[in-house]
Amino acid sequence: MTSADNERHKKKMQRQKEKVDAAIARATEDRGVVVVMTGNGKGKSSSGFGTVIRALGHGYGAGVAQFIKGEWDTGECQFIRRHCPEVPVHTMQTGFTWETQDRELDQRAAEAVWVEAEKMLADESLRLVLLDELTYMLAFNYLDAERVYTAIRNRPQQQSVVITGRGAPTALRELADTVSDIHADKHAFAAGIKAQQGVEW
Repeated sequence: MTSADNERHKKKMQRQKEKVDAAIARATEDRGVVVVMTGNGKGKSSSGFGTVIRALGHGYGAGVAQFIKGEWDTGECQFIRRHCPEVPVHTMQTGFTWETQDRELDQRAAEAVWVEAEKMLADESLRLVLLDELTYMLAFNYLDAERVYTAIRNRPQQQSVVITGRGAPTALRELADTVSDIHADKHAFAAGIKAQQGVEW
């Protein structure tokens, strides 16, 4: 690389730094955010639990409400229960809705978890609340959507909420501060490879 190349690179990075610094300077509002991780791709729940660990790493309180995956003994929940017993984890106990095929049972299970989620969304000691796979509960009308949105809107000012699941409805997207749509380009399961413990759950 020549000195001219180095100089061009330096100027390019300086311009980039100016843009980043200006964006940081414009971001003056200090409050919790609502993050929605949706789409058909893999990694939504993994991202949500990663954010929980990030919050805990900074010494903040966090809580988890997990819908749908109740019959799966997920590695994330095992880790939290083993290493972070102070973190409340509430899991829907009926498993996947297509397994139970019992709407009333699923609704009662969803309601039981949502009652606990509402408590966490009102708890100022929790800096982060993960609502894992909540979008399914809205899509299937297992929970009253306005009740959900009201609880999220009325949470403590510094509390952030991460919501995961496919098919996030328009109203949830509009409520959110950040929305990531994860695209599925390839998935091993579609090629006949079994779901891997420690990777998929």
